[in-house]
Amino acid sequence: MRDFEFQNVAPTANLEELTAIDLFSGAGGATQGLIDAGFRVIGAIEFDETAAASYKANHEGVHLWERDIRTVPATEVKRTLGLKEGQLALLKACPPCQGFSSLAEGRIAPDDPRNELVRHSIRFVRALRPRAVMVENVLGLGRDRRSTELISALKRLGYNARAYSVNALDFGVPQKRKRLIILALRGLRAKLPETLVPTDPERPRTVKEAFEELALEVSPEDLLNAPRELSDKIRQRVEAIPVGGNRYDLPSTLQLDCHKRLAADGKSGAAGSYARLRWDEPAPTMTTRCTTPACGPFLHPELHRPITLREAAAIQTFPAHYKFIGTRGDVERQIGNAVPVKMATAIACRLVEAIGWQGPTGVRPSEHASDRIG
Repeated sequence: MRDFEFQNVAPTANLEELTAIDLFSGAGGATQGLIDAGFRVIGAIEFDETAAASYKANHEGVHLWERDIRTVPATEVKRTLGLKEGQLALLKACPPCQGFSSLAEGRIAPDDPRNELVRHSIRFVRALRPRAVMVENVLGLGRDRRSTELISALKRLGYNARAYSVNALDFGVPQKRKRLIILALRGLRAKLPETLVPTDPERPRTVKEAFEELALEVSPEDLLNAPRELSDKIRQRVEAIPVGGNRYDLPSTLQLDCHKRLAADGKSGAAGSYARLRWDEPAPTMTTRCTTPACGPFLHPELHRPITLREAAAIQTFPAHYKFIGTRGDVERQIGNAVPVKMATAIACRLVEAIGWQGPTGVRPSEHASDRIG
């Protein structure tokens, strides 16, 4: 599949003191969210080649280290960006979550090296002494000792830190996506928000709203908005799924062997496989296989096809013309791994409001952001 390239959305604010660094940046969903909240992202680290290519295509002004974070000294980042200790406003980190995900189902060992990457955020906190720290991950991290160790390390460095359980749909994202957010502010007496959820939240956004907005903005030539080609067998399965249905609606002749084995063993599960999205509800969590029918509830609500990559990106609240580089599998993975853009914006704005940061004109970043919270 050929590479995809689309135009970037301009930042909504340029407040010099609201600088940020994005660790484990992926394709840049969180960076875009921070920009929309009024931050100036000045540095990022991403090891995956295609995710880094997408990041660079959208955020040319950010200094990107395309390396394994374990090989990037924090002092190098500090020196290259010309930062003094304590000058950085926000350090954001979203370490790989596979080892803590409920989807891992024991396939990833507790001592998998990727699970230790969460600790590398502390190296950068120690060297940069940012005013604030934001860590995003799956809820499973909160049940792992590394979460407690991370918060304890932040407190030893003089930060007030706490963990929050959030759902992306509370922040204007048309998706049920539960996540752990760890926030820390420099100063043990610094006041953190009691909650990140808006005090008067809007009703959850739906798949229909996301797709209708996308249709108004997407280019007709957008290759990301073309559905994947299906084999005859898979197409037959998709055509057999009614509106609101899933793999349980398939006749026995079209059922997958693995599902037949589950039934033979008297087990249920994989109900999301070959399931259709519902127009009037938020989408389930977009995963790294978010356009693959057998891997989850990723069928169009009515049409006989899986959702497109661009539709999946819209559910993750990426701008309609955000650039993605790589094969279909590369882009699918980048979208599924991303922090939803509007969630990153909303949480960053809540953090800014808690601190009381103001720009040189006296305007709070949240007044610039496209989606206010609270």
